[in-house]
Amino acid sequence: MKFATQEKNKTAENLLKAILVGIHSQHNLSGDSSLNELKGLAATVWYEPVASLMVNLNTVNPKTFIGKGKVEELVQAVKFHQAAAVIFDADLSPAQTRNLERILNCAVVDRAWLILEIFGDHARTREAKIQVELARLKYALPRLTKMWAHLSRQRGGIGMRDVGETQIQLDRRLIRDDIAKLNKKLKRLDLEKLTQRKSRRNIYKAALVGYTNAGKSSLMNVLTGADTLVEDKLFATLDATTRKIKKNFPYPVLLIDTVGLIDKLPHDLVASFKSTLDEVREADLLLKVVDISHPDFKRQMQTAETVLTELGAQDANSLLVFNKADKIEDHDFLRDLKRLYPEAIFVSCKKGTGMKELGAAIVEKYEKGLVRMRIELKYPQTSFLFEIRKHALIVREDYREADLTLELRVLPGREQKIKSILKEAMSLGDTRV
Repeated sequence: MKFATQEKNKTAENLLKAILVGIHSQHNLSGDSSLNELKGLAATVWYEPVASLMVNLNTVNPKTFIGKGKVEELVQAVKFHQAAAVIFDADLSPAQTRNLERILNCAVVDRAWLILEIFGDHARTREAKIQVELARLKYALPRLTKMWAHLSRQRGGIGMRDVGETQIQLDRRLIRDDIAKLNKKLKRLDLEKLTQRKSRRNIYKAALVGYTNAGKSSLMNVLTGADTLVEDKLFATLDATTRKIKKNFPYPVLLIDTVGLIDKLPHDLVASFKSTLDEVREADLLLKVVDISHPDFKRQMQTAETVLTELGAQDANSLLVFNKADKIEDHDFLRDLKRLYPEAIFVSCKKGTGMKELGAAIVEKYEKGLVRMRIELKYPQTSFLFEIRKHALIVREDYREADLTLELRVLPGREQKIKSILKEAMSLGDTRV
């Protein structure tokens, strides 16, 4: 099989030449599109893809993952391109990685490690850095080798060095200690996050979820007027950002921008980002953002649904938002999509189209979930109105000679808070619910 040489990025002198290996199997039928995504992942960090090889894999070789013939093709390709690394679009075992490095005489990187490196490069907050560091340490621990220094690209440094076997044993001990320390730090941060989420329980929360680079941050900026980082690259933002929707919105709604999803997200990374992904589980509404200009957007939708199922959020109230509609010139394609997904909202963050429809759809979802309450207050009890307004929407006020009647709309599960306020008010006179 011939290797497809890629166009080089001549402006980035520090990039490492890499050969990409795509896998087409009965478990991965979208081999070509997955390989294209791998190119984007590699380019997001320090690698320059110079060639690619697609492998039809029926049986996994326990020693080298791929067959002997394909390994020999890679040996020749590494020599020809003088590649520093070979990147697999699959997760390799520690033994497979070591065996391939010995045969190919270069670094071998699998998809999981590549994603972990991207997360490491893009982590900005203390929590995100700890989450990524912890996932990377757990990944690296069984894979330490004295042969290559590519794992020591770790930004914070974890004691991995290009040294002998005795030093590797010491590094393993240091890594285990670091894992224990990071777990303790993350538990403390999880408690802080839990406290923050408790303080927002009385406010309706909508979480933006979807495949990485679907335009979630752009949508956040349009709806809230925020200045969240927006870049046309994978995983531009990792940290959950929360802002209030301000533009002509009748109700208090918090919008949460969450980390982008991707196929084959490393298990350790999902576990480390538990507190961040809790925002998804606890949201009142999920805005499932899809980049319909992407040629493989349906696979991305399926992947996002799979991850949401793993998070236990598959039954959450949701809205499907098709983003980047301005990039679609085929009107028949759009018409067919609207017929196929009649509940979806089509928007363009770039042109601002569809935002009124999206706002109206969020309001409709909000109002459908509200619980009706009707209460009567004696005038001495109206001092509690301020507290009631903090936890409910007052849609009607009827002032009569002896009392005040209020019609409320309350978010599900929060009626008890209103009742507790009224119980306190009863000390000042009769109150009826």
